[in-house]
Amino acid sequence: MQEESKSWYQRLRHGIQTATKSKKETPDGLWHKCDNCNETSTIKDLKENFYKCPKCQYHERIGSKEYFQLLFDEGFIRLFDDLVSYDFMEFTDLKPYSERLVDAREKTGMDDAMAVAAGTIDGQPLVVAAMDFRFIGGSMGSVVGEKIARAIDQSIEHKAPLMIISRSGGARMMESAFSLMQMAKTSAKLSQLAAAHIPYISLMTDPTTGGVTASYAMLGDFNLAEPGALIGFAGPRVIRETIKKDLPEGFQTSEFLLEHGFLDFIVDRSELRIKLSTLLMLLANKPKPVLLENPVPEES
Repeated sequence: MQEESKSWYQRLRHGIQTATKSKKETPDGLWHKCDNCNETSTIKDLKENFYKCPKCQYHERIGSKEYFQLLFDEGFIRLFDDLVSYDFMEFTDLKPYSERLVDAREKTGMDDAMAVAAGTIDGQPLVVAAMDFRFIGGSMGSVVGEKIARAIDQSIEHKAPLMIISRSGGARMMESAFSLMQMAKTSAKLSQLAAAHIPYISLMTDPTTGGVTASYAMLGDFNLAEPGALIGFAGPRVIRETIKKDLPEGFQTSEFLLEHGFLDFIVDRSELRIKLSTLLMLLANKPKPVLLENPVPEES
């Protein structure tokens, strides 16, 4: 009895112990911790809430695959996936560029930081070029610029509006001047799109910075952004040291830019598809009927 009592006391004192071989690990991909409020939710709830935190509605970063699934009707097609970057400058810093490209492809399953697809939204044609931050920080290299150029050609050929979803840390330093040349290249191609009278919609997401902001991200006929997105060219520290002045709080958020006229509107991800559909119908002169909750009574 004494031995049993002692054993029972030790279990209460130290807690019930489970043998290591009997412990079960939580499967990967079931839970997500919000980067904003640190609350945990299931991946299922996150997806059903348009990849926004169910607790605080923070817009989590997603990639091109998720945007294509959220936006397009069934039957969209991927374009230009055969274009891949390579280390033509044999750039070596802490790690050779060639190895970084291999690592990024294995980690993300993508060929580069940009993916292009063509399809319809509620029957309205649209070409979408979407960036993915997971691939070397969404950096803009020669392949990103070339995919945008070909996406523009696709839009002109099929007379379909173009949308670019930006999420980038800027130009890819490992391609040196070749990456900076993409700023001029994409801007020139967008002028061709404008000459063809085809609309260009730019959606800026968190973060949109550097050479991407200084080129195609801000050249839209309609400049949109997701809530709380960081949008700017240089970082706050660099700007502060350059102008020698303190900066307004949150001056690089989408809300601040909307207030100061740099954006046309901010769109919640849950409303992105319906607002794009309405905008495309208006641009095609096919206004969608508006259902009023309280219809105005007819005059007698």
